[in-house]
Amino acid sequence: MTIAITGASGFVGAHVVQALAANGETLVAVGRRQPVSLPKGVRFVELDLADATSEDYDRMGRPDMLVHLAWDGLPNYLSLHHFEEQLPLQYRFLKSMVEGGLGAMVVTGTCFEYGMINGELSEDAITLPDNPYAYAKCALLRELQFLKAKRPFDLTWARLFYMHGPGQAKTSIYPLLQAAIRRGDSKFPMSGGEQLRDYLPIEQVGRHLADLARLRVDAGIVNVSSGSPVSIRRLVESWVKDAGSSIELELGAYGYPSYEPFSFWGSAAKRKSLLDTFGESDCDHPAFVNGQKS
Repeated sequence: MTIAITGASGFVGAHVVQALAANGETLVAVGRRQPVSLPKGVRFVELDLADATSEDYDRMGRPDMLVHLAWDGLPNYLSLHHFEEQLPLQYRFLKSMVEGGLGAMVVTGTCFEYGMINGELSEDAITLPDNPYAYAKCALLRELQFLKAKRPFDLTWARLFYMHGPGQAKTSIYPLLQAAIRRGDSKFPMSGGEQLRDYLPIEQVGRHLADLARLRVDAGIVNVSSGSPVSIRRLVESWVKDAGSSIELELGAYGYPSYEPFSFWGSAAKRKSLLDTFGESDCDHPAFVNGQKS
């Protein structure tokens, strides 16, 4: 099977490419600029989504599956750019791929699509997006569902929860902590840390997305989550311990974000059921950091 990956040089994309390459798939990395490094045998196709046409499907080698990760403007979830610019661009690109002959795609969504709801979130929950990024993602999913009714294709909508690991945006809590430890800071300012979240190591997220692509089924919405809530304080403490650092957490230095509920996590039952064929392990659990239990 030939699989094309947009956003292949990004935080998530680089790990998806690695996971797929490890399984011997024929891969095409797609983006505006070539990644610094690609696994041997992975072909690169330069493409700006704003200029994409159905002919680009042929340039990609007519892949059997598209893993679509590209999305500009993150991590500014509150920017109007997401629905003013990204939403129409994203739909035009994906529609052009279907018109070119694409029969299956995995597209990444966000846990923010569920809105300001606390507790366990399952795929059949009503979505109430409360920020521009989540709204744009919800709208794109609906547009693809309308398109699918006219021109059938297999669609898996992978709702990503929280991730951490190498290559993450410098403004995220994991790289901020690692930078503070490297500088030898005595304190690390953060929120009160009592909010509950759902985290997976980025390597695990990459494997889950790769496996969903390899399934090539019409799965609909699938949470890419651990299914186990963990407090931010506990998670950061585990990172400090793993680093062998004595840095002190300055709890309460920042307020809690206004664009997300205080306590939420994603049901992992559907993902685990779909991916049983590939095998599961307890490295999904948030106590595991970069594959190592804290």
